[in-house]
Amino acid sequence: MSRPIRVGITHGDINGVGYEVTLKALADETMTELCTPVIFGYHSIAEKARRKFGLEDMRLYKSAGAAQAQDGRINVVEVSASAPEIVPGEPTAESGKAAVAALEMAAEALESGEIDVLVTAPISKEAVQSDTFRYPGHTEYLEARIGHGSRSRMILFAGDVRVALVTTHLPISEVAAAITQENVEAAIESLAASLKKDYAIPRPRIAVLSLNPHAGDGGLLGSEEKEVISPAIERCRERGILSFGPFAADGLFGMGDYRHFDGIVAMYHDQGLAPFKTLAGERGVNFTAGLPYVRTSPDHGTAFGIAWKDQADPTSMREAIYAAIDIFRNRRIFEEASSNPLRKYVTEKPERGERQERQPKKDKTEKTDVKEENLNEQTAE
Repeated sequence: MSRPIRVGITHGDINGVGYEVTLKALADETMTELCTPVIFGYHSIAEKARRKFGLEDMRLYKSAGAAQAQDGRINVVEVSASAPEIVPGEPTAESGKAAVAALEMAAEALESGEIDVLVTAPISKEAVQSDTFRYPGHTEYLEARIGHGSRSRMILFAGDVRVALVTTHLPISEVAAAITQENVEAAIESLAASLKKDYAIPRPRIAVLSLNPHAGDGGLLGSEEKEVISPAIERCRERGILSFGPFAADGLFGMGDYRHFDGIVAMYHDQGLAPFKTLAGERGVNFTAGLPYVRTSPDHGTAFGIAWKDQADPTSMREAIYAAIDIFRNRRIFEEASSNPLRKYVTEKPERGERQERQPKKDKTEKTDVKEENLNEQTAE
């Protein structure tokens, strides 16, 4: 690219830890050498946070828009004319509106190419609900807003541990009904595609978890493993996806067998995320795979209990920014490599009915020159 990668960052809920983890993550001076940060929020609140958290050397540039962001600076784009009041630790209607305003502006900038990737600070799912915003979270909104018909897939990762979910924000009472062969296959396929395209793993190995304890114990504890999950795994293997299981979740994580796989498909939210967050600690990143655009976020919430107290750890936000840049680059490499593959040439006689690529013909001029040379030699003799 002719310019550094532009990383759009939404401020999340202003009463949570969004500003703290964002500014602390950007405090490293090398960050503006790696990318151009564009914060969608309020310059006045960002300045208050900068002073509150002792970031004296940080300079914030108030940009008229994402398109006008300046390289080498931390840019702040105003999402509305006036900033709402900060009520630390409490989700309010005003903080919810501000979070949605930042998300909508960032989504538009992402779609128009004014930013290259999107990193979202945590929101309060309760505070953002309104007559015009009825989504359980970022993932569902972005799929509807900029998915262009594609299906999103939430992937949590830290290092080599990557967990995808068949069901996401769904009550436990509704999980079993949502575990269908079609949904399990879709989760396996989308994770495999993302591991190739976004993580540069050419032949990913995927572990698939069971729904019931002990993988159903041969049907004694449930039939979903035999009737739904195993057939889905087999269908994916027939299509060339290296998928294995179903494995009991406690055994796979407890015995360390997850290390043998590039990705893990869990059936529901807490089944995959509880062990993942235990392993990842503060390094976890949430990635929305399957969309035409790259979006990541820290894997923690608004943390209202410690909001504006200078206690939040920025590690997950910093990792989310790094991850968005890495995935963006991996996608460009993948797309360039797959857009114009090498043509295959058949050297042996094809079977009946098969098509053979033509070998390049020899230059006729070259043959003529050889004949004339032989004729001249004979004349000389």
